[in-house]
Amino acid sequence: MSDVSSKIYFVTGGGTGGHIYPAMAVADALTEDGAKVYYVGNRHNMEFELASDKGYKFLHVGVKGMPRGGKNILKLFVWAVKLLRAILFSVKYIKKYKPDAVFATGGYVSAPMIFACRMTKTPYMMHDCDAMPGLVTRKLARKAKYVSLAFERAKKFVPNRNAVVTGNPIRKEFGTLTKEEAIKNLGLKNKLTLTFMGGSQGAKSINDTATDLLREFVKDDDLQIIFQTGKKNYDEIIEKLKLIYPLYEKDGGVIIRPYFDDMISVLKASDIVVSRAGSLSLSEICASDVVPILVPYPYAAADHQRINAKCLLESGACIYIEDSEFEPNKLRNIIHELIKNPVKMNYLKQNASNLAKPDATSEIIKRFESL
Repeated sequence: MSDVSSKIYFVTGGGTGGHIYPAMAVADALTEDGAKVYYVGNRHNMEFELASDKGYKFLHVGVKGMPRGGKNILKLFVWAVKLLRAILFSVKYIKKYKPDAVFATGGYVSAPMIFACRMTKTPYMMHDCDAMPGLVTRKLARKAKYVSLAFERAKKFVPNRNAVVTGNPIRKEFGTLTKEEAIKNLGLKNKLTLTFMGGSQGAKSINDTATDLLREFVKDDDLQIIFQTGKKNYDEIIEKLKLIYPLYEKDGGVIIRPYFDDMISVLKASDIVVSRAGSLSLSEICASDVVPILVPYPYAAADHQRINAKCLLESGACIYIEDSEFEPNKLRNIIHELIKNPVKMNYLKQNASNLAKPDATSEIIKRFESL
């Protein structure tokens, strides 16, 4: 990487982990390279806590997603006023801190800063995680110096000659943490481990099925279970689990949390992962040598989770299940088939690993620093 010790950069993206974690990976790499990085986001979203924990100066923009449907004129008007205000704040930040360039991961949080870049002629680069790029990327990528993408399929939707497929920037620990270290970090044993993760908000179909089958997988199949419930679902699931499997804590081999801060250890300790199909989750799964069982969220914007998951399915890199079809009997049969067929497990793991792009962050940084 080049010497950027005198450079100042803005990194922006928020609302969901799919926007935040790629931005954070780039921010970390720039900081390690000696640059001064400011994180731009909404302090009421999860990016505020994550960026603050890492010591980044946080610049607040009070923007929310556009009201869906567009029929309530008053809501649209209020949203537009807030967006305009966020753009003006972004212009103010640029004039005050004078960033050399801005890196944006799309989504509504990054839109005000991108508009501000265009108004102030500040160079910017965009990144989009999904096989179907989001609205902000499709509409605002034209004047970006570069657009990095996670999927080849996304290129045809991005109006920019300098769109390049790099993969998603993920944290460097995915390439350095060993499975043995991850198992030790979580206090688990060295045996087959099944992980359920529906994202930070949880996923009802995954949560319900995991709760119903947890005792059976632990007692009958001798599996270890890691279960991320989502923050809003945790108490309800624990109450239900105490009725179905009251000895789950005493028996051991089960880790249940509303959310894992150390998702790297979770994935690297796993053998099979049942997950939604957000693009960043898929990039991290592919970098973790696991079998992905994907249950895409059926109401995702532009159906991007189904499209993401089917890209992996076409490469023989996952087992795909529609949310409406995901129930205990189906998952039980799939898990039992995998346990009995290590050749199939290794085939899926290898194909998923082949899709990993461990150099994505450095490829993105190389282009971004050239701005």
